[in-house]
Amino acid sequence: MAPETMTPDARRRSVGSTAMPELKNKSAARSHLPANLLGKLAVTDARPWVTLLEMALLPLIAVGLGLLWKPEDPLWIDSGFPWAWLAVVIVALRYGPLAGLGSACILLVVWLGIHVGHYDAFPQAYFLGGLILVLLVGEFSSLWQARTRRAENVQLYLDQRLEHLVRQYYLLRLSHDRLEQELIGRPMSMRDALAALQSIGSPDRTPEDGAQVLLRLLAQYCQIESAVLYPVRGDDVDADAVARIGAPTPLEPTDPLIRQALETRRLCHVSQAVAHGQHSRYLAAAPLLDLGGELYGLLVIDDMPFFSLQDENLQTINLLLGYYTDGLATQTLSRPIVEALPDCPPEFAFEAQRLAHIHETTQVPSVIVALECLPRAVERGVPAQIERLKRELDESWLIRGPERQVLAMLMPLGDAATAEGYITRLEAWSKQKSGQPLEAAGVFPHIVPLASGAPLDVLQRLHALAHA
Repeated sequence: MAPETMTPDARRRSVGSTAMPELKNKSAARSHLPANLLGKLAVTDARPWVTLLEMALLPLIAVGLGLLWKPEDPLWIDSGFPWAWLAVVIVALRYGPLAGLGSACILLVVWLGIHVGHYDAFPQAYFLGGLILVLLVGEFSSLWQARTRRAENVQLYLDQRLEHLVRQYYLLRLSHDRLEQELIGRPMSMRDALAALQSIGSPDRTPEDGAQVLLRLLAQYCQIESAVLYPVRGDDVDADAVARIGAPTPLEPTDPLIRQALETRRLCHVSQAVAHGQHSRYLAAAPLLDLGGELYGLLVIDDMPFFSLQDENLQTINLLLGYYTDGLATQTLSRPIVEALPDCPPEFAFEAQRLAHIHETTQVPSVIVALECLPRAVERGVPAQIERLKRELDESWLIRGPERQVLAMLMPLGDAATAEGYITRLEAWSKQKSGQPLEAAGVFPHIVPLASGAPLDVLQRLHALAHA
Protein backbone atom coordinates (compact mmCIF):
# COMPACT_ATOMS: atom_id res chain seq x y z
CA MET A 1 0.00 0.00 0.00
CA ALA A 2 1.46 3.43 -0.97
CA PRO A 3 2.09 5.98 1.83
CA GLU A 4 -0.34 8.53 0.37
CA THR A 5 -3.17 5.99 0.31
CA MET A 6 -2.67 4.71 3.87
CA THR A 7 -5.22 5.54 6.52
CA PRO A 8 -4.10 7.25 9.75
CA ASP A 9 -4.74 4.07 11.77
CA ALA A 10 -2.70 2.00 9.35
CA ARG A 11 0.09 4.61 9.41
CA ARG A 12 0.16 4.52 13.21
CA ARG A 13 0.24 0.73 13.19
CA SER A 14 3.11 0.71 10.68
CA VAL A 15 5.08 3.30 12.68
CA GLY A 16 4.38 1.47 15.91
CA SER A 17 5.50 -1.85 14.41
CA THR A 18 8.89 -0.36 13.48
CA ALA A 19 9.39 1.57 16.71
CA MET A 20 8.35 -1.08 19.17
CA PRO A 21 11.34 -3.39 18.64
CA GLU A 22 13.77 -0.53 19.44
CA LEU A 23 11.89 0.38 22.60
CA LYS A 24 11.68 -3.24 23.64
CA ASN A 25 15.41 -3.73 23.06
CA LYS A 26 16.28 -0.62 25.11
CA SER A 27 13.98 -1.57 27.99
CA ALA A 28 15.29 -5.13 27.91
CA ALA A 29 18.88 -3.82 28.04
CA ARG A 30 18.06 -1.59 31.01
CA SER A 31 16.26 -4.39 32.85
CA HIS A 32 18.96 -6.98 32.23
CA LEU A 33 21.95 -4.79 33.13
CA PRO A 34 21.55 -4.83 36.91
CA ALA A 35 20.57 -8.47 36.90
CA ASN A 36 23.72 -9.39 35.01
CA LEU A 37 25.93 -7.36 37.38
CA LEU A 38 24.32 -8.90 40.45
CA GLY A 39 24.58 -12.30 38.87
CA LYS A 40 28.32 -11.84 38.32
CA LEU A 41 28.76 -10.72 41.91
CA ALA A 42 26.96 -13.83 43.17
CA VAL A 43 29.03 -16.24 41.07
CA THR A 44 31.63 -18.03 43.19
CA ASP A 45 34.93 -19.43 42.03
CA ALA A 46 35.81 -23.08 42.58
CA ARG A 47 39.58 -22.44 42.71
CA PRO A 48 40.85 -22.60 46.33
CA TRP A 49 43.37 -19.79 46.00
CA VAL A 50 40.66 -17.41 44.76
CA THR A 51 38.53 -18.26 47.80
CA LEU A 52 41.45 -17.67 50.19
CA LEU A 53 42.22 -14.40 48.44
CA GLU A 54 38.64 -13.15 48.87
CA MET A 55 38.59 -14.29 52.52
CA ALA A 56 41.63 -12.11 53.26
CA LEU A 57 41.09 -9.28 50.82
CA LEU A 58 37.50 -8.27 51.59
CA PRO A 59 37.94 -7.71 55.35
CA LEU A 60 41.23 -5.91 54.70
CA ILE A 61 39.44 -3.59 52.26
CA ALA A 62 36.80 -2.95 54.91
CA VAL A 63 39.53 -2.14 57.46
CA GLY A 64 41.27 0.13 54.94
CA LEU A 65 38.06 2.05 54.32
CA GLY A 66 37.62 2.34 58.09
CA LEU A 67 41.14 3.77 58.48
CA LEU A 68 40.34 6.26 55.71
CA TRP A 69 36.99 7.43 57.08
CA LYS A 70 37.41 6.90 60.82
CA PRO A 71 41.06 6.44 61.77
CA GLU A 72 40.38 6.41 65.52
CA ASP A 73 37.96 3.42 65.17
CA PRO A 74 38.65 1.54 61.87
CA LEU A 75 36.58 -1.50 62.97
CA TRP A 76 33.52 0.67 63.72
CA ILE A 77 33.27 -0.78 67.23
CA ASP A 78 31.79 2.32 68.82
CA SER A 79 29.61 3.25 65.83
CA GLY A 80 25.91 2.69 65.39
CA PHE A 81 26.56 -0.17 62.91
CA PRO A 82 29.63 -2.45 62.65
CA TRP A 83 30.39 -1.79 58.99
CA ALA A 84 33.56 -3.90 59.05
CA TRP A 85 31.49 -7.06 59.56
CA LEU A 86 29.68 -6.37 56.28
CA ALA A 87 32.70 -7.68 54.34
CA VAL A 88 32.77 -10.83 56.51
CA VAL A 89 29.04 -11.34 55.93
CA ILE A 90 29.60 -11.09 52.17
CA VAL A 91 32.32 -13.76 52.36
CA ALA A 92 30.02 -15.99 54.45
CA LEU A 93 27.20 -15.53 51.96
CA ARG A 94 29.45 -16.45 49.06
CA TYR A 95 31.41 -19.39 50.51
CA GLY A 96 29.72 -20.55 53.71
CA PRO A 97 30.38 -20.38 57.47
CA LEU A 98 34.00 -21.63 57.41
CA ALA A 99 35.08 -18.93 54.98
CA GLY A 100 33.18 -16.37 57.10
CA LEU A 101 35.03 -17.52 60.23
CA GLY A 102 38.30 -17.14 58.35
CA SER A 103 37.45 -13.56 57.44
CA ALA A 104 36.37 -12.90 61.05
CA CYS A 105 39.82 -14.08 62.16
CA ILE A 106 41.29 -11.39 59.90
CA LEU A 107 39.29 -8.74 61.79
CA LEU A 108 40.44 -10.24 65.12
CA VAL A 109 44.08 -10.14 64.01
CA VAL A 110 43.64 -6.51 62.91
CA TRP A 111 42.16 -5.54 66.31
CA LEU A 112 45.00 -7.32 68.15
CA GLY A 113 47.52 -5.56 65.94
CA ILE A 114 45.99 -2.12 66.61
CA HIS A 115 45.56 -2.60 70.39
CA VAL A 116 48.92 -4.13 71.31
CA GLY A 117 49.27 -4.11 75.09
CA HIS A 118 45.61 -3.21 75.66
CA TYR A 119 44.04 -6.61 75.38
CA ASP A 120 42.01 -6.08 78.52
CA ALA A 121 39.72 -3.79 76.48
CA PHE A 122 38.71 -6.60 74.13
CA PRO A 123 35.13 -5.96 72.78
CA GLN A 124 33.56 -9.28 73.56
CA ALA A 125 29.97 -8.35 72.63
CA TYR A 126 31.20 -6.84 69.35
CA PHE A 127 32.98 -10.00 68.19
CA LEU A 128 30.42 -12.41 69.70
CA GLY A 129 27.54 -10.72 67.87
CA GLY A 130 29.58 -10.63 64.68
CA LEU A 131 30.44 -14.34 64.91
CA ILE A 132 26.78 -15.25 65.54
CA LEU A 133 25.74 -13.17 62.53
CA VAL A 134 28.41 -14.77 60.34
CA LEU A 135 27.45 -18.30 61.45
CA LEU A 136 23.76 -17.66 60.72
CA VAL A 137 24.49 -16.11 57.34
CA GLY A 138 26.97 -18.88 56.49
CA GLU A 139 24.46 -21.57 57.44
CA PHE A 140 21.86 -19.88 55.28
CA SER A 141 24.37 -19.72 52.43
CA SER A 142 25.28 -23.40 52.79
CA LEU A 143 21.64 -24.41 52.79
CA TRP A 144 20.85 -22.50 49.62
CA GLN A 145 24.06 -23.57 47.93
CA ALA A 146 23.08 -27.19 48.57
CA ARG A 147 19.60 -26.52 47.18
CA THR A 148 21.14 -24.76 44.19
CA ARG A 149 23.50 -27.66 43.49
CA ARG A 150 20.60 -30.08 43.79
CA ALA A 151 18.52 -27.98 41.40
CA GLU A 152 21.44 -27.75 38.98
CA ASN A 153 21.91 -31.52 39.08
CA VAL A 154 18.21 -32.06 38.46
CA GLN A 155 18.30 -29.54 35.64
CA LEU A 156 21.36 -31.24 34.13
CA TYR A 157 19.59 -34.60 34.32
CA LEU A 158 16.46 -33.14 32.74
CA ASP A 159 18.54 -31.53 30.00
CA GLN A 160 20.21 -34.85 29.26
CA ARG A 161 16.86 -36.61 29.23
CA LEU A 162 15.44 -33.93 26.97
CA GLU A 163 18.39 -34.25 24.61
CA HIS A 164 17.94 -38.03 24.59
CA LEU A 165 14.22 -37.68 23.91
CA VAL A 166 14.91 -35.17 21.12
CA ARG A 167 17.34 -37.59 19.50
CA GLN A 168 14.89 -40.47 19.87
CA TYR A 169 12.11 -38.33 18.44
CA TYR A 170 14.34 -37.32 15.54
CA LEU A 171 15.21 -40.96 14.83
CA LEU A 172 11.53 -41.86 15.10
CA ARG A 173 10.68 -39.13 12.59
CA LEU A 174 13.35 -40.43 10.23
CA SER A 175 12.13 -44.02 10.54
CA HIS A 176 8.53 -42.88 10.11
CA ASP A 177 9.44 -40.95 6.96
CA ARG A 178 11.38 -43.95 5.66
CA LEU A 179 8.48 -46.28 6.41
CA GLU A 180 6.08 -43.86 4.75
CA GLN A 181 8.25 -43.77 1.63
CA GLU A 182 8.43 -47.56 1.58
CA LEU A 183 4.66 -47.86 1.97
CA ILE A 184 4.12 -45.35 -0.83
CA GLY A 185 6.46 -47.29 -3.06
CA ARG A 186 5.18 -50.67 -1.86
CA PRO A 187 1.38 -50.28 -1.79
CA MET A 188 0.55 -53.93 -1.11
CA SER A 189 1.32 -56.58 1.45
CA MET A 190 3.00 -59.90 0.81
CA ARG A 191 -0.35 -61.68 0.98
CA ASP A 192 -1.75 -59.36 -1.69
CA ALA A 193 1.24 -60.15 -3.87
CA LEU A 194 0.79 -63.91 -3.47
CA ALA A 195 -2.93 -63.58 -4.13
CA ALA A 196 -2.12 -61.82 -7.41
CA LEU A 197 0.31 -64.58 -8.36
CA GLN A 198 -2.20 -67.36 -7.69
CA SER A 199 -4.17 -66.50 -10.83
CA ILE A 200 -1.15 -66.45 -13.17
CA GLY A 201 -1.18 -70.18 -13.79
CA SER A 202 -4.83 -70.24 -14.86
CA PRO A 203 -5.57 -71.56 -18.41
CA ASP A 204 -6.99 -68.24 -19.65
CA ARG A 205 -3.61 -66.51 -19.25
CA THR A 206 -0.71 -66.79 -21.69
CA PRO A 207 2.87 -67.15 -20.38
CA GLU A 208 3.67 -63.66 -21.68
CA ASP A 209 0.77 -62.15 -19.75
CA GLY A 210 1.82 -63.95 -16.57
CA ALA A 211 5.43 -62.82 -16.96
CA GLN A 212 4.34 -59.21 -17.43
CA VAL A 213 2.13 -59.42 -14.33
CA LEU A 214 5.11 -60.78 -12.41
CA LEU A 215 7.34 -57.88 -13.45
CA ARG A 216 4.69 -55.30 -12.58
CA LEU A 217 4.30 -56.98 -9.20
CA LEU A 218 8.06 -56.87 -8.61
CA ALA A 219 8.14 -53.20 -9.60
CA GLN A 220 5.37 -52.36 -7.12
CA TYR A 221 6.53 -54.50 -4.21
CA CYS A 222 10.33 -54.52 -4.59
CA GLN A 223 10.73 -51.09 -6.25
CA ILE A 224 12.41 -52.46 -9.36
CA GLU A 225 12.62 -49.73 -12.00
CA SER A 226 14.11 -51.60 -14.97
CA ALA A 227 14.19 -55.38 -15.49
CA VAL A 228 13.82 -58.07 -18.18
CA LEU A 229 12.61 -61.65 -18.00
CA TYR A 230 14.41 -63.92 -20.49
CA PRO A 231 13.55 -67.54 -21.27
CA VAL A 232 16.29 -70.13 -20.76
CA ARG A 233 16.76 -73.19 -22.96
CA GLY A 234 19.21 -75.60 -21.48
CA ASP A 235 21.98 -73.40 -20.14
CA ASP A 236 21.62 -70.67 -22.76
CA VAL A 237 19.66 -67.48 -22.29
CA ASP A 238 17.37 -66.55 -25.18
CA ALA A 239 17.84 -62.88 -26.15
CA ASP A 240 14.13 -62.52 -26.98
CA ALA A 241 12.60 -61.25 -23.76
CA VAL A 242 9.31 -62.65 -22.52
CA ALA A 243 8.51 -59.46 -20.57
CA ARG A 244 10.22 -56.22 -19.70
CA ILE A 245 9.65 -53.15 -17.58
CA GLY A 246 11.37 -49.79 -17.68
CA ALA A 247 14.20 -49.16 -20.15
CA PRO A 248 16.60 -52.09 -19.77
CA THR A 249 19.88 -52.45 -21.64
CA PRO A 250 20.36 -55.20 -24.26
CA LEU A 251 21.31 -58.65 -22.99
CA GLU A 252 25.00 -59.41 -22.53
CA PRO A 253 25.19 -63.24 -22.21
CA THR A 254 28.86 -63.19 -21.22
CA ASP A 255 28.28 -60.84 -18.28
CA PRO A 256 29.89 -62.40 -15.16
CA LEU A 257 26.77 -61.85 -13.04
CA ILE A 258 24.57 -63.72 -15.54
CA ARG A 259 27.06 -66.58 -15.85
CA GLN A 260 27.30 -66.83 -12.06
CA ALA A 261 23.50 -66.96 -11.67
CA LEU A 262 23.22 -69.72 -14.29
CA GLU A 263 26.04 -71.77 -12.78
CA THR A 264 25.01 -71.50 -9.14
CA ARG A 265 21.23 -71.50 -9.83
CA ARG A 266 20.89 -68.79 -7.19
CA LEU A 267 20.12 -65.08 -7.10
CA CYS A 268 23.34 -63.09 -7.56
CA HIS A 269 23.81 -59.35 -7.08
CA VAL A 270 26.46 -56.86 -8.03
CA SER A 271 28.33 -56.87 -4.71
CA GLN A 272 29.18 -60.56 -5.24
CA ALA A 273 30.69 -59.79 -8.63
CA VAL A 274 32.68 -56.88 -7.19
CA ALA A 275 33.96 -59.12 -4.39
CA HIS A 276 35.42 -61.45 -7.03
CA GLY A 277 37.07 -58.55 -8.84
CA GLN A 278 34.62 -58.59 -11.76
CA HIS A 279 32.57 -55.80 -13.28
CA SER A 280 28.91 -56.27 -14.21
CA ARG A 281 26.54 -53.93 -16.01
CA TYR A 282 23.55 -55.39 -14.09
CA LEU A 283 22.47 -55.05 -10.46
CA ALA A 284 21.07 -58.55 -9.95
CA ALA A 285 20.24 -61.75 -11.83
CA ALA A 286 17.82 -64.38 -10.50
CA PRO A 287 17.01 -67.77 -12.09
CA LEU A 288 13.42 -69.05 -12.16
CA LEU A 289 13.53 -72.62 -10.81
CA ASP A 290 10.63 -74.93 -10.10
CA LEU A 291 10.46 -77.58 -7.39
CA GLY A 292 12.22 -80.11 -9.59
CA GLY A 293 15.14 -77.77 -10.26
CA GLU A 294 14.17 -77.08 -13.88
CA LEU A 295 15.27 -73.65 -15.13
CA TYR A 296 12.43 -71.70 -16.75
CA GLY A 297 13.98 -68.30 -17.21
CA LEU A 298 16.27 -65.59 -15.91
CA LEU A 299 15.31 -62.26 -14.35
CA VAL A 300 17.88 -59.54 -15.05
CA ILE A 301 17.57 -56.32 -13.04
CA ASP A 302 19.14 -53.21 -14.55
CA ASP A 303 18.01 -50.47 -12.19
CA MET A 304 16.48 -50.13 -8.73
CA PRO A 305 16.86 -47.65 -5.84
CA PHE A 306 20.05 -47.94 -3.82
CA PHE A 307 18.26 -48.53 -0.50
CA SER A 308 16.17 -51.31 -2.10
CA LEU A 309 19.26 -53.37 -2.92
CA GLN A 310 19.38 -55.11 0.45
CA ASP A 311 18.99 -58.67 1.73
CA GLU A 312 15.32 -58.43 2.71
CA ASN A 313 14.29 -57.10 -0.69
CA LEU A 314 16.39 -59.71 -2.53
CA GLN A 315 14.79 -62.43 -0.40
CA THR A 316 11.36 -61.08 -1.37
CA ILE A 317 12.32 -61.21 -5.06
CA ASN A 318 13.43 -64.82 -4.63
CA LEU A 319 10.17 -65.69 -2.86
CA LEU A 320 7.94 -64.15 -5.54
CA LEU A 321 9.93 -65.77 -8.35
CA GLY A 322 9.67 -69.18 -6.69
CA TYR A 323 5.97 -68.76 -6.07
CA TYR A 324 5.42 -67.74 -9.69
CA THR A 325 7.51 -70.58 -11.15
CA ASP A 326 5.87 -73.22 -9.01
CA GLY A 327 2.48 -71.93 -10.14
CA LEU A 328 3.37 -72.81 -13.74
CA ALA A 329 3.51 -76.51 -12.85
CA THR A 330 0.45 -76.97 -10.64
CA GLN A 331 -0.46 -80.49 -11.72
CA THR A 332 3.14 -81.71 -11.68
CA LEU A 333 3.67 -80.51 -8.13
CA SER A 334 0.43 -81.84 -6.69
CA ARG A 335 0.55 -85.28 -8.39
CA PRO A 336 2.80 -87.10 -5.81
CA ILE A 337 0.63 -86.07 -2.86
CA VAL A 338 -2.67 -86.76 -4.64
CA GLU A 339 -1.46 -90.24 -5.62
CA ALA A 340 -0.47 -91.02 -1.99
CA LEU A 341 -3.55 -89.34 -0.46
CA PRO A 342 -6.44 -89.51 -2.96
CA ASP A 343 -8.83 -87.55 -0.75
CA CYS A 344 -6.43 -84.58 -0.55
CA PRO A 345 -7.62 -81.62 -2.70
CA PRO A 346 -5.17 -80.84 -5.55
CA GLU A 347 -5.08 -77.17 -4.56
CA PHE A 348 -4.08 -78.07 -0.98
CA ALA A 349 -1.44 -80.53 -2.21
CA PHE A 350 -0.02 -78.01 -4.69
CA GLU A 351 0.11 -75.22 -2.13
CA ALA A 352 1.84 -77.50 0.39
CA GLN A 353 4.49 -78.45 -2.19
CA ARG A 354 5.00 -74.85 -3.25
CA LEU A 355 5.31 -73.50 0.30
CA ALA A 356 7.73 -76.27 1.24
CA HIS A 357 9.84 -75.30 -1.78
CA ILE A 358 9.72 -71.63 -0.73
CA HIS A 359 10.84 -72.58 2.77
CA GLU A 360 13.74 -74.53 1.33
CA THR A 361 14.93 -71.74 -0.96
CA THR A 362 14.15 -68.58 1.04
CA GLN A 363 13.80 -69.86 4.66
CA VAL A 364 10.35 -68.25 4.91
CA PRO A 365 8.22 -70.65 7.00
CA SER A 366 4.61 -71.77 6.68
CA VAL A 367 2.41 -73.57 9.17
CA ILE A 368 -0.61 -75.89 9.30
CA VAL A 369 -3.26 -75.68 12.04
CA ALA A 370 -4.92 -79.09 12.42
CA LEU A 371 -8.27 -78.89 14.23
CA GLU A 372 -9.18 -82.30 15.63
CA CYS A 373 -13.00 -82.42 15.86
CA LEU A 374 -14.67 -85.04 18.06
CA PRO A 375 -18.07 -86.56 17.13
CA ARG A 376 -20.03 -84.04 19.22
CA ALA A 377 -18.41 -81.21 17.27
CA VAL A 378 -19.02 -82.98 13.94
CA GLU A 379 -22.71 -83.44 14.76
CA ARG A 380 -23.13 -79.69 15.23
CA GLY A 381 -21.31 -78.93 11.96
CA VAL A 382 -18.43 -77.10 13.62
CA PRO A 383 -15.78 -78.15 11.00
CA ALA A 384 -17.82 -76.73 8.13
CA GLN A 385 -18.46 -73.51 10.04
CA ILE A 386 -14.77 -73.07 10.81
CA GLU A 387 -13.87 -73.82 7.20
CA ARG A 388 -16.00 -70.90 6.08
CA LEU A 389 -13.95 -68.62 8.36
CA LYS A 390 -10.67 -69.23 6.56
CA ARG A 391 -8.57 -66.33 5.34
CA GLU A 392 -8.07 -65.40 1.71
CA LEU A 393 -4.79 -67.24 1.04
CA ASP A 394 -5.39 -70.19 3.37
CA GLU A 395 -6.09 -73.63 1.94
CA SER A 396 -8.27 -76.10 3.83
CA TRP A 397 -8.56 -79.90 3.79
CA LEU A 398 -11.31 -81.66 5.75
CA ILE A 399 -10.04 -85.17 6.55
CA ARG A 400 -12.94 -87.47 7.44
CA GLY A 401 -12.13 -90.41 9.68
CA PRO A 402 -14.34 -93.19 11.06
CA GLU A 403 -14.91 -91.44 14.41
CA ARG A 404 -13.53 -87.93 14.07
CA GLN A 405 -12.63 -85.31 11.52
CA VAL A 406 -9.51 -83.19 11.15
CA LEU A 407 -9.72 -79.79 9.49
CA ALA A 408 -6.25 -78.82 8.22
CA MET A 409 -5.74 -75.09 7.56
CA LEU A 410 -2.59 -74.34 5.55
CA MET A 411 -1.33 -70.80 6.31
CA PRO A 412 1.21 -69.47 3.80
CA LEU A 413 4.15 -67.50 5.16
CA GLY A 414 3.11 -68.02 8.76
CA ASP A 415 4.83 -69.30 11.87
CA ALA A 416 3.78 -70.46 15.35
CA ALA A 417 2.71 -66.93 16.30
CA THR A 418 0.42 -66.79 13.26
CA ALA A 419 -1.13 -70.10 14.23
CA GLU A 420 -1.62 -69.04 17.84
CA GLY A 421 -3.33 -65.84 16.69
CA TYR A 422 -5.66 -67.86 14.48
CA ILE A 423 -6.48 -70.25 17.34
CA THR A 424 -7.17 -67.27 19.62
CA ARG A 425 -9.66 -65.90 17.09
CA LEU A 426 -11.34 -69.29 16.92
CA GLU A 427 -11.55 -69.36 20.72
CA ALA A 428 -13.30 -65.97 20.70
CA TRP A 429 -15.60 -67.12 17.90
CA SER A 430 -16.53 -70.30 19.80
CA LYS A 431 -17.27 -68.42 23.02
CA GLN A 432 -19.38 -65.90 21.16
CA LYS A 433 -21.33 -68.56 19.26
CA SER A 434 -21.80 -71.34 21.80
CA GLY A 435 -20.60 -69.79 25.07
CA GLN A 436 -17.85 -72.37 25.58
CA PRO A 437 -14.18 -72.73 24.54
CA LEU A 438 -12.98 -74.96 21.71
CA GLU A 439 -12.03 -77.88 23.95
CA ALA A 440 -15.47 -77.92 25.57
CA ALA A 441 -17.00 -77.81 22.07
CA GLY A 442 -14.96 -80.87 21.07
CA VAL A 443 -12.27 -79.14 18.96
CA PHE A 444 -8.58 -79.64 19.79
CA PRO A 445 -6.07 -77.57 17.78
CA HIS A 446 -2.60 -78.81 16.77
CA ILE A 447 0.16 -76.62 15.28
CA VAL A 448 2.20 -78.47 12.64
CA PRO A 449 5.11 -76.61 10.95
CA LEU A 450 5.41 -77.27 7.22
CA ALA A 451 8.95 -78.56 6.89
CA SER A 452 10.91 -78.03 3.69
CA GLY A 453 11.45 -80.99 1.40
CA ALA A 454 8.93 -83.38 2.98
CA PRO A 455 5.35 -82.03 2.80
CA LEU A 456 3.99 -85.51 2.08
CA ASP A 457 5.19 -86.79 5.48
CA VAL A 458 3.41 -83.90 7.23
CA LEU A 459 0.14 -84.53 5.37
CA GLN A 460 0.31 -88.25 6.09
CA ARG A 461 0.60 -87.45 9.79
CA LEU A 462 -2.54 -85.33 9.57
CA HIS A 463 -4.34 -88.13 7.71
CA ALA A 464 -3.27 -90.62 10.41
CA LEU A 465 -4.58 -88.26 13.10
CA ALA A 466 -8.08 -88.47 11.63
CA HIS A 467 -7.93 -92.26 11.27
CA ALA A 468 -6.38 -92.99 14.67
